[in-house]
Amino acid sequence: MKVTIFGTGYVGLVTGACFAEVGHGVLCMDIDEPKINLLKNGQIPIYEPGLDTLVSENLGRGNLEFTSDAQQAVKFSDVIIIAVGTPEDEDGAADLMHVLEVAKNIGKEMLSNKAVVIKSTVPVGSADKVRAVIQSALDDRDSQLEIDMVSNPEFLKEGAAIGDFMKPDRIIVGTGSANARTLLQELYAPYNRNSDRLVFMDVKSAELTKYAANAMLATKISFMNEIANLAEMLGADIENVRQGIGSDPRIGFNFIYAGCGYGGSCFPKDVRALSQTAKSYGYEMSILNAVEKVNNTQKTKLVEQITDYYDGDIEGKTFAVWGLSFKPKTSDIREATSRVVIESLWEKGALIQAYDPAAMNEFERVYGQRRDLKLVGTKDVALVNADALIIFTEWQHFRAPNFEILKRELRDGVIFDGRNLYDPDLMREQGITYYGIGRGEAIKKKG
Repeated sequence: MKVTIFGTGYVGLVTGACFAEVGHGVLCMDIDEPKINLLKNGQIPIYEPGLDTLVSENLGRGNLEFTSDAQQAVKFSDVIIIAVGTPEDEDGAADLMHVLEVAKNIGKEMLSNKAVVIKSTVPVGSADKVRAVIQSALDDRDSQLEIDMVSNPEFLKEGAAIGDFMKPDRIIVGTGSANARTLLQELYAPYNRNSDRLVFMDVKSAELTKYAANAMLATKISFMNEIANLAEMLGADIENVRQGIGSDPRIGFNFIYAGCGYGGSCFPKDVRALSQTAKSYGYEMSILNAVEKVNNTQKTKLVEQITDYYDGDIEGKTFAVWGLSFKPKTSDIREATSRVVIESLWEKGALIQAYDPAAMNEFERVYGQRRDLKLVGTKDVALVNADALIIFTEWQHFRAPNFEILKRELRDGVIFDGRNLYDPDLMREQGITYYGIGRGEAIKKKG
């Protein structure tokens, strides 16, 4: 099949590369010409394991092409996927400006019937708005061409997106068109061989499914963080509690790790957008509002621990930082806890020495070069002349460090671990003062 994809951000680029990998002909369109020129040369602007290889190989095979010409993109295929960004409005709602601009181009340029597939995360009812914009453009041309609308939300995890796409646990397709259903079955057939992963439903249910899924996962995280905070007060260990409740198959182990809060481009934005959608219908989503409130508070947890430990005297202290991205295997620092904590420590006069395997360029792009920020090449170099270590991201190679180096380099011998990577008993044996999240240890002031 031939497939056109509007948008070469995270979702569009992964989708295009994965469709090309199984033999479909893919044309990705973006109005950002410098980005398109980079992509034509096999250079990708985001960090996602394996994506650079997938893009370069399929460019070489001729399965994957890039353009900034909307007319060419619309003519290329009768299946058009919209995967452009939906940034937040000031009130937390998703902004459909880019989605509707693509719709206008489709209506203006289409010369044959099209199946228009929305993969961008959009509020319920957005497909109707896209259809209306396309139809208006067709009416302006006195065209009798027809469109089939499809909602096909993505469920890609940053850092594991290629595996998620190539081996999906479900493929949600919302449409009322028999023709579109047949096209999507053909499009996804290479990923649907072992068992039928296609789940067909109406368009609005598909749109809501995406938001509901992310909201549920965010809820699990905030719930565990609430229990962790209580565990700390009671002298219990949240890791023992996690294993106890996770053993119940009705609960399971996924997304019940306590920590310093969730971030990224999906959970925070989608929770707020779903809550705002409900509010527009006169309904208050009490649970989701609490989920966001708990998460915002949790992001300040490490600041409280550090401030309490040093009795408020942080000015001039140097903190080693391991991890800047909101999760491992990505360079994404959007709404990352590291930003909240580091900005707060800077306000208190602290210095930061940070290492992250993927996110340092993005961190420097956001904050620039500054006197109180030093980005270094290894996790051990970050420790040199530091007073304490803060861990924000559970990168794999942070899990088994050389504790002798930690003891030797950290002047105060203390770790503030936002991801509960280490065993508190082992830390005590090593002579390291250790504070995790909900590990049953109250902060004791230094000295």
